[in-house]
Amino acid sequence: MKKTSVRIINGKLVTPHQILEHKTLWIEEGKIARITETVSDAEAEQTIDARGHYVAPGFIDMHVHGGGGADFMDGTVEAFLKIAETHAKHGTTSLMPTTLTSVKEELYKLFDTYKEAEILNTHGAEFLGIHLEGPYFCYNQRGAQDPRYLRNPDPAEYNEILNKCDAIKRWSVAPELPGAIEFGQVLRNRGIIASIAHTEAVYEEVVTAFENGYSLVTHLYSGMTGVTRRNAYRYAGVVESAYLLPNMDVEIIADGVHLPAPLLRLIYQIKGSGHIALTTDAMRGAGMPEGPSILGGKANGLPVIIEDGVAKLPDRSSFAGSVATGDRLVRTMISQGQVSLPEAVRMITQTPARILGIENTKGTIDIGKDADLVIFDNDINISETIINGKLIYQR
Repeated sequence: MKKTSVRIINGKLVTPHQILEHKTLWIEEGKIARITETVSDAEAEQTIDARGHYVAPGFIDMHVHGGGGADFMDGTVEAFLKIAETHAKHGTTSLMPTTLTSVKEELYKLFDTYKEAEILNTHGAEFLGIHLEGPYFCYNQRGAQDPRYLRNPDPAEYNEILNKCDAIKRWSVAPELPGAIEFGQVLRNRGIIASIAHTEAVYEEVVTAFENGYSLVTHLYSGMTGVTRRNAYRYAGVVESAYLLPNMDVEIIADGVHLPAPLLRLIYQIKGSGHIALTTDAMRGAGMPEGPSILGGKANGLPVIIEDGVAKLPDRSSFAGSVATGDRLVRTMISQGQVSLPEAVRMITQTPARILGIENTKGTIDIGKDADLVIFDNDINISETIINGKLIYQR
């Protein structure tokens, strides 16, 4: 028989709707080659014994700032690689490096670093393109975004940025700002995801944005309005708009802190796993001890403190990004969101893959797709992470 690269035995394969037992998964040339019954006389160059644990598609994180003591805004190859390796240990096989509001010079440095790090990134989560978070945000919903750099969309500026880097795949914006609708059209025409974030938009503005390219809501509930009142009249906010628009996708930080259990259950009940993407929104404190830290680049980032499993501004007036990892998100959705294991996994694999337009190569255990896989026990403790058929991490 043909000799294959890797086989995974004694695992329970997690599909979007069920768990398959007594199967062997075969990997050839970095792709999922076939799934057979456990008993087989074929040979393999490498055998990974899952020991009765779950074998799931690798986690896909669409919104990551940092981890392991590093931030993408540090602008160094070392920081990029450290973050990728840190999150791979927690089951993430691909992620989207995310910026913070800053001056253009910092962005351009990050763009150059991304290209260099992408080539050298052989031991961490794969990079899926850059997510620009800001600077086109509402001041009153800025959260931990640095107010010095907030501004309205400027065609001269954003076209220059877009022409500077073809790795930009997502941009988070407040859609009610002057020029934001036109900007959404530009992003849609370029095949870039336009996402609603740090915003005071009301329902009518969200509908207009949705019709003009804005298809995703960044970290639902964080940095946005719910029902608001203007004079005597109530207006539905971004949260209600996300619920009312059935095809609007939402991203949630399911760390159990940004969103308590009742909200996790509510979001799942209304949107369903097909329109929810779990994300860490992790800053440099992910995978690190609690204590003082920095949000953004070391040179001019914001001081923050990590406590209670989350990053906060020093005055504790706002969260400042999470310190979550992919395994924690799945664990929380099961324990607090009260969803099944396949549904929780779907929200961090198949759904983000569909949103990012990579569902043909990632997101599910299917023949021919990239062999991005993660093995974990009943408590979602990661034991192995496999990226493109290569064992990247083993506990």
